[in-house]
Amino acid sequence: MAYKVRFVNPGKNYLMIKDEIDRSYFDVMTKGDLIDRGHLKSFEENLARFVGTKYAVGLNSGYDALHMSLRAAGIGQGDEVIVPAHTFVATCSAVVNVGATPVLVDVAKDFNIDVNKIEEAITSKTRAIIPVHLNGYMADMPRIMEIAEKFNLVVIEDACQSLGSSIDGKGAGSWGFTGCWSFYPFKILGGYGDGGAITTNDPDVALFARRMRYNGEDRETGEYYGHGFTCLLDNLQAAFLDVKLRHLPSWIVRRKQIAERYRKAFSDISDLMLPHYDNPRFDHVYQNYVVRSKQGDAFSDYLKKNGVEVLIQFRKPYYKHEALKLTDRGFPETEALSREVCSLPMNVEMDDEQIEYVIKTVRTFYGL
Repeated sequence: MAYKVRFVNPGKNYLMIKDEIDRSYFDVMTKGDLIDRGHLKSFEENLARFVGTKYAVGLNSGYDALHMSLRAAGIGQGDEVIVPAHTFVATCSAVVNVGATPVLVDVAKDFNIDVNKIEEAITSKTRAIIPVHLNGYMADMPRIMEIAEKFNLVVIEDACQSLGSSIDGKGAGSWGFTGCWSFYPFKILGGYGDGGAITTNDPDVALFARRMRYNGEDRETGEYYGHGFTCLLDNLQAAFLDVKLRHLPSWIVRRKQIAERYRKAFSDISDLMLPHYDNPRFDHVYQNYVVRSKQGDAFSDYLKKNGVEVLIQFRKPYYKHEALKLTDRGFPETEALSREVCSLPMNVEMDDEQIEYVIKTVRTFYGL
């Protein structure tokens, strides 16, 4: 279908910064710098500075960032790790794939883990918490860090959807043992393929990740420090991401402007729950603009049929998939939002006419 408004439009975004992207491409290609070269190191330095940590290590995906962080923390067989019941399955799968057991906790109205329900899920086997900062809005990290300190737990931030967000000026990905990032093309900082990174203030963690991402080898000495993986960020993707990172602050401003136009246009629709939260300490960067409609699929189907490309995720919560063999302890908020969520177009490629078309289509559905 030829949508009038795309959910994201990578081709149009490329044209916005074409000259810079093309220069970075030719710089990489003419030098032949393909694997673990200067562009990767430059991006790592700039990402760490942006997040507010001492180190960043480029990896192949957000999943690899989670997996590497768990291994760096020594988490494995017999350990339990607390994760939200509402998130992308990779958060949980990384726990399973290091041999540990995920313990799911329901989320609150902001889509993030309900901090009031964390302590009741902690047992003598609990080693870590993975809060997920979903949609560009952070989980309550001050409370989570207090709980972690009380119970001596490792905190690994799944910040894949919230680069640039903060609480009291402290950036996502700078609070815990590590911050985990995804540069999948649909992300607020997206590459032209997959990619990821961890950020950390611990030099030993950064060194561990750099070695393990390249088969356990120290690239400077040739010494092996364990059986590792092949999951480092491509130098070419790093060069592209470095370009986009320079634009990210202005792109976040644009996202906030679009979100405010949506808020003003939809605030009179009682059936629609909007992703605006009255806490000035928390900075929302609107990776996604996720609304909750009591009309569920009828709402999202109407938008798609009328030319607005929307994203429907998690209609079936990941713990409901039998093959994953996860324990469903009952998560009422996750169940409710799974029936209602719909992500509206939210990207810097949108022009004013497209924003107004989305607004008109939503209001028309409700007879307004």
